[in-house]
Amino acid sequence: MHKTTIAIAAALLLASGAHAQPDSPTVSWDEIANDHASTKDVLSYGMGLKGQRFSPLKQIDRSNVAKLTPAWSFSFGGEKQRGQETQALVHAGVVYVTASYSRMFALDAKTGKQLWAYEHRLPDDIRPCCDVVNRGAAIYGDKVYFGTLDARVVALNKDTGKVVWNKKFGDHKVGYTMTGAPTLVKEKNGRVLLIHGSSGDEFGVVGWLFARDPETGEEVWARPLVEGHQGRLNGQPGTHTGDPKAPSWPSDPKSATGKVQPWSQGGGAPWQSATYDPETNTIVIGAGNPAPWNGNLRTAPGADASKYDSLFTSGQAYVDATTGELKGFFQHTPNDTWDFSGNNEIVLFDYKDKNGKTIKAGAHADRNGFFFVTDVNKLATGAGYPNKPTALLAAYPFVDGITWAKGFDLKTGRPIENPNQRPKQPAEGQDKGEAVFVSPPFLGGKNWNPMSYSPETGLFYIAANHWGMDYWAEHLAYKPGSAYLGMGFRIKRLHEDHVGTLRALDPQTGKIAWEKKEVYPLWAGTLATAGGLVVTGTSNGYVKIFDAKNGDELWKFQTGSGIVAIPTTWEQDGEQYIGIASGYGGAVPLWGGDMADLTKTVTQGGSFWVFKLPKS
Repeated sequence: MHKTTIAIAAALLLASGAHAQPDSPTVSWDEIANDHASTKDVLSYGMGLKGQRFSPLKQIDRSNVAKLTPAWSFSFGGEKQRGQETQALVHAGVVYVTASYSRMFALDAKTGKQLWAYEHRLPDDIRPCCDVVNRGAAIYGDKVYFGTLDARVVALNKDTGKVVWNKKFGDHKVGYTMTGAPTLVKEKNGRVLLIHGSSGDEFGVVGWLFARDPETGEEVWARPLVEGHQGRLNGQPGTHTGDPKAPSWPSDPKSATGKVQPWSQGGGAPWQSATYDPETNTIVIGAGNPAPWNGNLRTAPGADASKYDSLFTSGQAYVDATTGELKGFFQHTPNDTWDFSGNNEIVLFDYKDKNGKTIKAGAHADRNGFFFVTDVNKLATGAGYPNKPTALLAAYPFVDGITWAKGFDLKTGRPIENPNQRPKQPAEGQDKGEAVFVSPPFLGGKNWNPMSYSPETGLFYIAANHWGMDYWAEHLAYKPGSAYLGMGFRIKRLHEDHVGTLRALDPQTGKIAWEKKEVYPLWAGTLATAGGLVVTGTSNGYVKIFDAKNGDELWKFQTGSGIVAIPTTWEQDGEQYIGIASGYGGAVPLWGGDMADLTKTVTQGGSFWVFKLPKS
């Protein structure tokens, strides 16, 4: 067959089932900005710029949720299953949902009929650390956008699924990839920008945050999130992130691998999705773990670990939407040696301080087991750097059994670490150092799976886990494209009766209002609604709905595979629908030690389920 014929055939297959929807309206910025109040559409990851994952819909409520029934389900098909960690978008009667192996489907929101499908052609040498997942898309104008496992961002026509543009942002052979959903912002000069990050900390790449023109895909700015690296603005070299001499990293290359400066392979990838504060023109996003995991290799020999914080990793970054400048930063885990990372979402909400003053705050449930409340205005104006006033308002433990720290000093913003929780480097001639038991483990008190917040109850709903790990240091040298950890581990349970715990937390006090225990780890996001409900999924396949006030389980449905995705809800022709993907995978079965053994009985799958009330 002629090469041209093959190329045409391949292009047709990539947009299989595509057909035009000529009457489908475009998506405006005003609609995206009002997404939190919308009932008919879901236009952003997080269901609003603040990322609260709260819907004003209340047709389904405590009194009738027990009658909920399946409306339709759609199979993602083929052998490409694995983890389905997506959150769907909905616009003008169409569901846009991504799937494993960098795929996207457009489905009729009432019937589940496939309108089009796009399957990205992936090379054989991709290097995703934690399964072949995709967490969602963005939508604006006449396009939908999502990231791929070979370090690209792709824009598709939302009505046909045809490729509009395709931009490569990193070398996938050394570990760059993308799993998070992009974010759209409208910066102070009136431009709408597409914001996305990179993944790859576990391979020793440097994390970057990008802003692009949503029409063309051209880069507007790029911001590295490791101290010492230089950004870009309008195609020209920009400012460095922090001090170009990187004083929070050791300057002696022999202290790390013997070959490279530690900060040159520093991690810090912002692989989750951002929230946005239009008032201060600030993008708020988590920065990933430093590389390597082994903190001994990021500390000068014989020095105090607290002198080397490995900025700007394992914290929350506040970035100017117009220029990409790093405006403020709060570090959750200085010199993180446990892979606690900092990527979990930062949810914007109103917080009342001890004097009753309402503060624009960010809430973050970190892998390290602490729930942080931070002052957004302070961080958006330069707080949080070393030797500057802390913006930390509160730090509560939200899981049991934390071993690495007693708590946080609110005056300094730093953790009060417990001794002997940083594994020591093995001596020459030894393969590994002495193991210590640490809780939470690197999989976290909560991992990527986003929490929700109800302004009506004032509670955050967190799918968390109780577990720990045996943890030890190892020798390491950097090799492009290879895992760059320097640590060994074995995940273990803390309690016999459960691993997962769905918890409702009061951000004013840190108290747990209620909890529901699960035998299996929890890896799905949560959704809160004005109907007084909390929706989530379990690793053994159930969609579950709880009373938002007291945690009573009101309804459940078995989907046939484990749920590690994010629920959402919308209104169609006067009826409320709830949708969630099913398909087990993610980091737990790959990295989970004893937890991987526990979940071996969970079957594979790949589907999107939709529920509604039966018509009376």
